[in-house]
Amino acid sequence: MMNKLILGRYIPGDSVIHRLDPRAKLIASFYFIGIIFLANNWLTFAVLAIFTLAAIFMSKINIRFFIRGVRPLIWLILFTVALQVLFTQGGEVYFKWGIFTLSEFGVMNGLMIFCRFVLIIFMSTLLTLTTPPLDLSDAIEYLLRPLRVVRFPVHEVSLMLSIALRFVPTLMDETEKIMNAQRARGVDFGEGSLIQKMKAVVPLLIPLFVSSFNRAEELATAMEARGYQGGDGRTKYRVLHWRTNDTMVLLAFVVLTAVLVFVRS
Repeated sequence: MMNKLILGRYIPGDSVIHRLDPRAKLIASFYFIGIIFLANNWLTFAVLAIFTLAAIFMSKINIRFFIRGVRPLIWLILFTVALQVLFTQGGEVYFKWGIFTLSEFGVMNGLMIFCRFVLIIFMSTLLTLTTPPLDLSDAIEYLLRPLRVVRFPVHEVSLMLSIALRFVPTLMDETEKIMNAQRARGVDFGEGSLIQKMKAVVPLLIPLFVSSFNRAEELATAMEARGYQGGDGRTKYRVLHWRTNDTMVLLAFVVLTAVLVFVRS
């Protein structure tokens, strides 16, 4: 399961989406999360779905990678949908038992929230799969630059984000290796009661924490040995370039917003 988690993974490519400036992709992703709440009927969700699928097609990445991005969060999504379905009232009532009500509006709200979650995950996955973590860190640092006026540690925050994104896949791979080693010793992570499953996780967490702290210490030592010092006065090895295509992408999102406003009920 761990090797199927794609958070923080980058797939090299030469598509239109890959060549976009990371700042444009980051702005577009957050903008998409904002405008998705304009959707309030199935026509607006269809427009968003077509737009998202078109972006995935332009990235030339197999859609199976995006479905993988949904799988780790499927239980959280279903739990949120269940809350909406059982506690939202309105319209025709299909079933009622105590505080739980299955109504027409509840089912519609649950389905819409499910669509919002899936579309947001797809767009976020598109951002991480087509953008190297270091480029994403540079984009975050650039966009947060105005906060330097209030002495916000912009460089330190972007550095922490880039390190976190870089080591998520590494930690997942390490977790898979530890799980395989524990399985070889007879540990079963999938059977037994809830308490037994929690006990089976303990031999997994302890070596994972030890490995994580060792990696953090090695990274800190390497940065100190190279005299790393961020902030002002440090030149950039990777220079971001804003091109015409980046502007066109943002204009496409503005057009998408106008379409959503026009077709929403």
